[in-house]
Amino acid sequence: MKIVAMIPARFEATRFPGKLMKDLAGKSVIFRTYEATKSSNIFDEVYVVTDSTIIFNEIIENGGKAIMSKKTHESGSDRIAEAVKNLEVDIVVNVQGDEPFTQTKPLEKLLDVFKIDDKKKIDIASLMLEINEEDEINNPNNVKVVTDENNFAMYFSRSPIPYAREKSVATYFKHIGIYAFRKEALLKFTTLPINKLEATEKLENLRFLANGLTVKMVETNQIAIGIDTPEDLVKANAIFNK
Repeated sequence: MKIVAMIPARFEATRFPGKLMKDLAGKSVIFRTYEATKSSNIFDEVYVVTDSTIIFNEIIENGGKAIMSKKTHESGSDRIAEAVKNLEVDIVVNVQGDEPFTQTKPLEKLLDVFKIDDKKKIDIASLMLEINEEDEINNPNNVKVVTDENNFAMYFSRSPIPYAREKSVATYFKHIGIYAFRKEALLKFTTLPINKLEATEKLENLRFLANGLTVKMVETNQIAIGIDTPEDLVKANAIFNK
């Protein structure tokens, strides 16, 4: 089974423009993410996929592998689907470009579900983290997920789900946006139209569920540190400089 990691990377970002090229302890954020992903040693190949010549040159000039995206895309999943279309690969992992602290163990757990899925019932796998703080639960930037008894996703939402008539009995899980796709599921995704639920919540994972793609959720207790704001970058530099 051939497994590749794809890191979709846009130069523009609404909350923090150009964040992937910001300095993080002497290297760019995007190259730190590339290094962290590659050093996990669990992928046959690691690529950055971008429509930016700045980011493309940053990776190539530092000895990494990058693919120039030919089209504008609605999502990172669309971007990596274009990149893998003609590659011989079984599993494609979408790693966020603004997470330079990507850790190996959660990725290994994600890939393990495919290794034991002999009947290929799993189209996509992703991570979830239990959250308990009320501010975290109610924050619309934290996507919540509910699952069935076998940990297949039933719904994703920016709202607190499930709704707790009695708060003491509710368990909440935050969706961590790292996906592992079977190649055929990823390519199918790109042919599907945006549905009402996805358009309402602005969550591409609702397109998976609305069209019958199975999403296996894997619980982790390791928190990825993303860089969404200048303040996040300051914290990240402090971690690297310890």
